[in-house]
Amino acid sequence: MIQAFSRLPRDTRLLLSARAARSIGQGALIVAFALYLAALGWSPVAIGGLFTAGLLLDALLVMVSGPASDRFGRKRFLIIFECAQSGAAVIALATAQPAWLIVATLVGGFGRGVNGSSGPFSPVELAWLSQALPRQARGPVYSLNMAIGFTGMGLGALLAGLPSWLGDTLPGALAYRPLFVFTLAGSLICIALLLAADDRPDPVPAQPARPGDTRQRDENWLLVKLFGINTLNGVGIGLVGPLMAYWFAARFDRGPADIGVVMAIGYFVTAGASVAAARLVARIGTVAAVVWMRGASLLMLLALPLMPSFALAAVLHIVRSALNRGTAGARQALTVSLVRGHRRGAAASTSSLAIQLPRAAGPVIAGVFFGAGYLAAPFYVAAGFFAGYIVLFRWAFAAHDPSRGASESDND
Repeated sequence: MIQAFSRLPRDTRLLLSARAARSIGQGALIVAFALYLAALGWSPVAIGGLFTAGLLLDALLVMVSGPASDRFGRKRFLIIFECAQSGAAVIALATAQPAWLIVATLVGGFGRGVNGSSGPFSPVELAWLSQALPRQARGPVYSLNMAIGFTGMGLGALLAGLPSWLGDTLPGALAYRPLFVFTLAGSLICIALLLAADDRPDPVPAQPARPGDTRQRDENWLLVKLFGINTLNGVGIGLVGPLMAYWFAARFDRGPADIGVVMAIGYFVTAGASVAAARLVARIGTVAAVVWMRGASLLMLLALPLMPSFALAAVLHIVRSALNRGTAGARQALTVSLVRGHRRGAAASTSSLAIQLPRAAGPVIAGVFFGAGYLAAPFYVAAGFFAGYIVLFRWAFAAHDPSRGASESDND
């Protein structure tokens, strides 16, 4: 990974480094934030409702950020995002008063776990990352990008054990408060790295399309299919993702130290899976790699609620997460390769919005199930949506595989 990183263009390295800095705080809070709210006396439904509200706000920002960045450039959007993250972290460090904490959570995205990305501005980030990369290099670089994010998330998840270690010094929920320091520090580092990077957006073609040129229509149809298929994926993610730490606590009565170790190992293994996915893509293609890895993950998701012990559930969760999320870089590379360079922000927004909107409903639905004592139900509902996603993904994109020299819709 280090050798591959050193050979990349300077701006690419800066963007990947920003992801690393951002991911550590995210990793700590994906483990600890729901537990922090529970320690403050929030109910499962209230916790799920807060996550849902945040995801809906993210969806709104996703809808406008990608297309706007195609027109106005990428850099300013990500710097604004990091400044907002810094402010949210300062609020969360200063108070646990519900109104202020809700505002900070909506702005900062605490506990929603976006694997080191810039949350609702991830389409901007992905479009910027593609600028210096030829089409066939995007898959490996995007997989490396995800591996870096997952590694940072793993380090952060280990830090989520801090409340257990500070229990004698800071009583109760107060022991969780120092975790927001990692979010603040990561955002400040990101601002410095992004200021040093150059943004060179692809120019919009000056001439109107020639008669008979169907590229715009073909790209739009691909984006419609992408939106519909990713909607299924978003529902499944929302049901099992944000409240996973809460499920471990409710099912096996474990605290943040134990859950943090499990999550950390899961992220480290997923980082390896992202690198392995890039190699698998080179052998069998992007679409086939996604289908096989996500299919195996689906079988493990069905078995996860049946595990009788914390250790068995932890192992299965680690392997399932690695297979499921390890394909993210390959899927992102496919997304930005479906259109020409000046439309990549719009394509990434379409993909993210399709996930974010239905994902927003997942946490509150899972919270209702958990509050009623149905701890297995969200997993089985999610499995049905994931199965539909896998089948339709292969049907829609097998002919547009960027690793297999599919017909070029870019003008790279």
